[in-house]
Amino acid sequence: MKYIDYVQLSPIEKLTYNLGNFFKAIPGALAGFFSAIGKFLKSFIHGIGEFFKDYAAYFKTGGLMTKLSYVIMGAGCVAYGQVVKGIIFFLAEILFIVYMATFGGGYISKFGTLGTVGSHTEMSDDGFEINVPGDDSMLILLFGTLTLVLIVVFIAIYILNIKVAVNCEKIVKSGSKPNTIKEDIKLLTDEKFHITLLTVPTILVSCFTILPLIFMILIAFTNFDGQHQPPNVLFTWVGFSNFGNIFVGNEMYARTFGNVLVWTFVWAVVATFSCYILGVIIALMINKKGLKFKGAFRTCFVLSVAVPQFVTLLLMAQMLSQDGVVNVFLQNAGLIKEPIRFLTDTSNPNLARATIILVNIWIGVPYTILSTTGILLNIPEDLYESARIDGATPVVQFTKITLPYLVFVTTPQLISTFVGNINNFNVIYLLSGGGPQNNAYYGAGSTDLLVTWLFKLTMDKHDNNLAASIGIIVFIISATLSLVTFNNTKSAKDEGAFS
Repeated sequence: MKYIDYVQLSPIEKLTYNLGNFFKAIPGALAGFFSAIGKFLKSFIHGIGEFFKDYAAYFKTGGLMTKLSYVIMGAGCVAYGQVVKGIIFFLAEILFIVYMATFGGGYISKFGTLGTVGSHTEMSDDGFEINVPGDDSMLILLFGTLTLVLIVVFIAIYILNIKVAVNCEKIVKSGSKPNTIKEDIKLLTDEKFHITLLTVPTILVSCFTILPLIFMILIAFTNFDGQHQPPNVLFTWVGFSNFGNIFVGNEMYARTFGNVLVWTFVWAVVATFSCYILGVIIALMINKKGLKFKGAFRTCFVLSVAVPQFVTLLLMAQMLSQDGVVNVFLQNAGLIKEPIRFLTDTSNPNLARATIILVNIWIGVPYTILSTTGILLNIPEDLYESARIDGATPVVQFTKITLPYLVFVTTPQLISTFVGNINNFNVIYLLSGGGPQNNAYYGAGSTDLLVTWLFKLTMDKHDNNLAASIGIIVFIISATLSLVTFNNTKSAKDEGAFS
């Protein structure tokens, strides 16, 4: 469609046209996304090949001490004057060897099976039963994962040791001297200060985020469920069977996953756009010229945001219970004879879903009002003055100036809010607990999202393998939607549109 034809469309026709283009672009965007992953893997493999090529070349052309660094880490550094750095490399090698010999090697040797003999009882020579400890699949998986990560870290240090030795040799051959430890420290506090600042956060993220994430991903490929609880009953690797059960292999799993997935998307869409649209409307009303007591209205919404979300949710859950304030008021007013089970009516689960959405609107709208108010105040007044001079009506000003500006600025926020609602544990769990109960589902209620179902599978059913598999699926859905959607928005394609 040409631009001249587009501008003549009505707002509804423009919306329909843009939505159509968006959904048409999704397959291509997904193809581009996975193509980018393929290119990354290709370049990664190519980089590994180049490393081995350089590895051999360095050994062939390097001096004796550089070659010795291939076996004794730090030898080249010590020989060429960087004694402290060489000692650090050497200590890293010694510590790694000791760790593998005394601790890590044993877990790595059992990593392929996750143990073969569980804890059991045997008869002693005196005729008494004694407990004999065996393998523990959980510890083998945990410490095996840790050992694998440390092996990767050691390989990186080993490669750095070779590169430093080669670089020192080149500097010495050129007639110069390598940096001393004082010069290196000075660099880390000046030109390379960013490395100093990022070292501790990187270590903490690796320990408390990346390592647990790898551990959780690996659990998805085991049969670690309620029937396999170590150390008495070991679990083992089962490949992709957990994912197969979720989609088609197990009828109850597949039915539960399909229904919970549909409700998760419905919830995410409705919760995101209901709060956004109502928040924008109220923000426009508050910022309308001539309205008195604007500060008072804004203060009310700020106060509602100031109350912690979990407090509001717990209070609303109490108010909407069968003996809560809402039912008591309606009964005393003669409007109902029996309490309404807003969140627990198994015969009408849609009532609980609608109630949760309404409560979420109450919680979420103030945030949208505050964020959009700041955006509305930043729209240049000159745009409105020019539009009024040209005879634009308030509706035209809204559709041509206000709405495009709001959508352009808030698109990243909408995407993050949508993904956040897919994983909105607090609202569902604290308000309804995932209920009402649904006997047709496996471990899930009628309002459970994938993330709350995952939690229940872990805590109630002890099906950690199934929960981990669902966690991976949620991550893939969230990451794909975020990347594909954002890369196809005007905010990403034309960053300077409103600058």
